[in-house]
Amino acid sequence: MKRADNEWKLKLTPEQYRVLRQCGTEPPFTGKYVNHKENGVYVCAGCNNELFSSKTKYDSRSGWPSFWDQFSEESV
Repeated sequence: MKRADNEWKLKLTPEQYRVLRQCGTEPPFTGKYVNHKENGVYVCAGCNNELFSSKTKYDSRSGWPSFWDQFSEESV
């Protein structure tokens, strides 16, 4: 998905911008989805693609959410 840099800054939060546009990451074990247990689908904040289902989430002890499969063949 192509957008001008200023468009990304308007669409994304500062944290999302840092992660998605500047290759940033949060420190391990600090993200809001590490211990998230609700059923649902994880969606890209930039393009709204469905990436992962909560049904495939597992505890990898890495400090970040981990999934054993993508949502669909087109997801990732």
